[in-house]
Amino acid sequence: MDVCRRPLKPSISHNHHQKRPTPSSDAAKASDALPLPLNITNCFFFTLFFFVAYYLLDRWRDKIRTSTPLHILTFYELAAILSLIASFIYLLGFFGIDFVQSFISRYSHDVWELENDEEQIFIRDGDCSIHCPVSSLITSKPKSMDIPVTPLPLKDDEELVKSVVSGDIPSYSLESKLGDCFKAASIRREALQRLTGRSLEGLPLEGFDYESILGQCCEMPVGYVQIPVGIAGPLLLNGCEYSVPMATTEGCLVASTNRGCKAIFASGGATSVLLRDGMTRAPVVRFASAKRATELKFFLEDPLNFDTLTVVFNKSSRYARLQGIQCAIAGKNLYIRFSCSTGDAMGMNMVSKGVQNVLDFLQNDFPEMDVIGISGNFCSDKKPAAVNWIEGRGKSVVCEAVINGEVVAKVLKTTVSALVELNMLKNLTGSAVAGSLGGFNAHAANIVSAIFLATGQDPAQNVESSHCITMMEAVNNGRDLHVSVTMPSIEVGTVGGGTQLASQSACLNLLGVKGANKESPGSNSQLLATIVAGSVLAGELSLMSAIAAGQLVKSHMKYNRSSRDVTKLG
Repeated sequence: MDVCRRPLKPSISHNHHQKRPTPSSDAAKASDALPLPLNITNCFFFTLFFFVAYYLLDRWRDKIRTSTPLHILTFYELAAILSLIASFIYLLGFFGIDFVQSFISRYSHDVWELENDEEQIFIRDGDCSIHCPVSSLITSKPKSMDIPVTPLPLKDDEELVKSVVSGDIPSYSLESKLGDCFKAASIRREALQRLTGRSLEGLPLEGFDYESILGQCCEMPVGYVQIPVGIAGPLLLNGCEYSVPMATTEGCLVASTNRGCKAIFASGGATSVLLRDGMTRAPVVRFASAKRATELKFFLEDPLNFDTLTVVFNKSSRYARLQGIQCAIAGKNLYIRFSCSTGDAMGMNMVSKGVQNVLDFLQNDFPEMDVIGISGNFCSDKKPAAVNWIEGRGKSVVCEAVINGEVVAKVLKTTVSALVELNMLKNLTGSAVAGSLGGFNAHAANIVSAIFLATGQDPAQNVESSHCITMMEAVNNGRDLHVSVTMPSIEVGTVGGGTQLASQSACLNLLGVKGANKESPGSNSQLLATIVAGSVLAGELSLMSAIAAGQLVKSHMKYNRSSRDVTKLG
């Protein structure tokens, strides 16, 4: 079978002498219908539009500063509004019609070009000739893909792998060039094995939706890691039962948390209260002098200016609502800690956009302000920090329960007095001796990390989210145990990031907090934070009981050691 190409004759006209339109052809324009001195009217309306727009914005800002109602208009303001509308209608009508007409003309020109320049492929097979337009042989991008696709020349997988290994095709560009996320991952994986000389056998490739992470969760994937998910519960919290998903590779963790849930359930359940909900971001700005930096500090902390800053900040999102501004100064450098509610999202990107709006606004009154960074670590994100321990970040939650003395003895296998003494010497005194920051607990990070992985949270934010102080006290004449955990900075969300992946979405659905709550924005993420705190309470109760009863080593030897002969593996 031989293939040849030849140009196709124009099929849109039977007149072969039809002339091709050129850009220089005399065509009617929209402006021809307007008998106006264009150079004068255009200049007039342009100047009028921008002048009155600036005047109205300046008046709007003055009214906000002086608390004057916006609907009260002076004669000049009313005239300015009418002038703005008139100039806008003129500019839209004049240039808008001209733009649409030129666009239609260009489209017609492109169609003429396409129909005249299109080629056909003639495939001869024996005595048969098949006419096939080139456009029908181009493979289109899958509808489910939402990425720009630049098709590569036809190559088999081996040639693609060699191109990646040699560097002719960048590994990071495979998704956009191939238009197939799974194939891109497989090509990248094979190229990596050849470059490193090491096998990735055991790291699964198939069975994962790589399109779901494109531009969202992970770049340049070569597979995915399997983490088993266990269920602890039911956790009886605020009168409702929850089956808590925990993704972990540590033995005993799910079993221990489950035992704590059992003790809480048998004692009537736990109560959890949300104290505060506000994500933070703290840019750092610099001035030429400390005096000027303090002037901005006083301006930001003045209650009279808060309403104006709130309007500017809240423009960034439907859900972002500025709650407060806290400043710290170091010489001529000013650290500004913004706190805002973020709906059901964890909210880091949301608060960052609002902060940028405020910084742009402040630049008008403080033009010499030098923005060093959108984050100056006074936030503080993914790091242990006293400001989070004291002021809180994300969701601040306290959770408590009264555990019946009989339950302590039968389920937890210890006594109330032993737990109280151990908590005093371990979680409080021991942590103080160690100079701990927010670590006055037994293993809150264990439970937080496991739930974070299962529900698609940012694992790195386990650092501040695990800040916790565990308290235990004998009540009811020493018969029962009051236990509580106070966690000031649980950073969780139920929309965005990893929460949209199939597995993590399923775990959120199990808890009844999947996605955004349309009736009460923010309530899903707040409920998730209280569940995290309740689970930490169960984990603390069980581990402390195991240590008090001397069962920690025994239980780990039973549940956290593999019986496989590792000398025969690999």
